[in-house]
Amino acid sequence: MSSPADWYKSLPPITRAYASACVVGLVATAAFQLGLYDLKHIALLHQLVFSNFQVWKLVTSFFFLGKFSINFGIHLLMIARYGVQLENGPFNRRTADFLWMMIFGGLTLLALSAIPLLWNPFLGVSLVFMLLYIWSREFPTAQVSLYGLVTLKV
Repeated sequence: MSSPADWYKSLPPITRAYASACVVGLVATAAFQLGLYDLKHIALLHQLVFSNFQVWKLVTSFFFLGKFSINFGIHLLMIARYGVQLENGPFNRRTADFLWMMIFGGLTLLALSAIPLLWNPFLGVSLVFMLLYIWSREFPTAQVSLYGLVTLKV
């Protein structure tokens, strides 16, 4: 049986990098829950980005997947499962294309978040669902099990 380190090393590079950044976001969540800082430091607040030149918020908002919960774990599993299947399947030997897809999706989400009605301070979950949508379009006949109870066609 392989170790967790072997499994981590077996992940494709872009999926491994994004999952690692989201785990770092988990550390930020832990620091927030301990009262060490406020989430406003990483949230996408357009006024602070443009008036105070806090450009890191354009990136950090993609790495926060929420507080400690089952949803956080499910989102990490989605990155690991669907990101790996995309990178090893349709994007096999096309790592730059996969990276460009992720960047383009992020830029599109940033542009949409500029619309007040669509604004969201944390875009990590939206990027995960963009990845899930691309996966579902690439594998339209795949079967997915919902909590082991129901099996559906994608």
